[in-house]
Amino acid sequence: MHFSIIAALLGLLLLIFSVTMLVPIAFAIWYNEPTVNIFLTAFAVTAFSGALLWLPNKKQRHALRTRDGFLITTLFWFVLGLFGSLPLLLADSVSLSITDAIFESISGLTTTGATVITGLDDLPKSILYYRQQLQWLGGIGIIVIAIAILPMLGVGGMQLYRAETPGPMKDHKLTPRITSTAKALFTIYLLITIACGASYWLAGMSPFDALSHSFSTVAIGGFSTHDASIGYFDNPSILVIAMAFMLIAGINFALHFFAYHNRSLAVYRQDSEFKFYLLVNFFAVAIVSAALILLHNQPASPGAQLLEAAFQVISLSTTTGFVVGDYSQWPTFIPLFMFFLAFMGASAGSTGGGMKAIRVLLIIKQGYRELLRLIHPHAVIPIKVGGRPVSNDVVSAVWSFFAFYVFAYIAMILMVLATGTDFLTAFSAVGASINNLGPGLGEVSEHYAGLSATAKWTLCLAMLLGRLEVFTVLVLLAPAFWRK
Repeated sequence: MHFSIIAALLGLLLLIFSVTMLVPIAFAIWYNEPTVNIFLTAFAVTAFSGALLWLPNKKQRHALRTRDGFLITTLFWFVLGLFGSLPLLLADSVSLSITDAIFESISGLTTTGATVITGLDDLPKSILYYRQQLQWLGGIGIIVIAIAILPMLGVGGMQLYRAETPGPMKDHKLTPRITSTAKALFTIYLLITIACGASYWLAGMSPFDALSHSFSTVAIGGFSTHDASIGYFDNPSILVIAMAFMLIAGINFALHFFAYHNRSLAVYRQDSEFKFYLLVNFFAVAIVSAALILLHNQPASPGAQLLEAAFQVISLSTTTGFVVGDYSQWPTFIPLFMFFLAFMGASAGSTGGGMKAIRVLLIIKQGYRELLRLIHPHAVIPIKVGGRPVSNDVVSAVWSFFAFYVFAYIAMILMVLATGTDFLTAFSAVGASINNLGPGLGEVSEHYAGLSATAKWTLCLAMLLGRLEVFTVLVLLAPAFWRK
């Protein structure tokens, strides 16, 4: 383990992150808000801490190993959550405790979207923008941005890329050089964000709201500048735009890259995960729409109910977490059905959370193969995705991920229940956190402010586990990880 290079990289990444804290100052000046000193102080503390780690170790030259990548990634997201909480902790307009500030920061960076803040409409614009910026940076993974810098320091970035990139098959680079891969990902992310923001603005949002909501939409984060979330705008065009960009952001960014590079949409049509992802969303929208129209007695027209159902399904299934109303009050099975969609989540290689569509697809194919083996015990039946066989190692890794995911989920439910929380709230709060969804059911359908400090720290762990795909964190607990 190269602790000196780990300290240097952690310091460098903190220095990069500290610069982003200067951006909200422009909003504070524009809107004449007394928050300039807050962000300057947060910048100074973060930059100074980063420099303390980087300067003594900056001359270190080592290639990162797999273990180094896992440790740096986990440490970075945890440390970012701590330093990212500084502006929220220092702001009198928010009045958050240390626990609440760190919870809000980690929720933003992991693109979970669970909030402990109420009264968003009355907060300073600079604070509101900062929350949205946290999600945007967390969506693409600021580590992916930093990967482009690592070769300049004589440090290989592939191990960091593997640890950061979600999904069961992580070794595929978009370009021969890892630096170019990071730049390609960030360019696509930026272009989609610009397109989303421009669309929101043309649909009637103010420039500030359009920018803010484009950040949380493309990051699949769900933070809003209003307590009523997207429902605040009461605009069908905005809902349609949000649905389109949530679906786009939930697709593997490698597909976006190859579609752009090859100037062809055929890559989407040929991808099994993409087709499965859209199919699940289509049938979920159909089921919820039919149930809502038939069972929910409200004056809205069937068209309006269909739009609301489609929006809420896509928002939850992609783990974005935008809402247009209190969906937890919808009749019978609908709230739980939509909540369970987040357990699959978006595609691997996207900004979404959940277990990822490719893993669910592989689990289904493996289950079907076992059924066939009962009928034909001696048959050799390969599992194929996109016409290509999937190795047993990948299938085994998917099942191992699922087992640890379920174990961690159950363990954290019990931990939250031990704080005195009711079952529905604990079940949905942990599920919404580990899937990076945000809104839950019960007491956390609107916000998480009412939970105890112990429960919030447990949910912070759940958010990090979800963002880092469980194994990245749990591998640090294995004794073999620390052996030379």
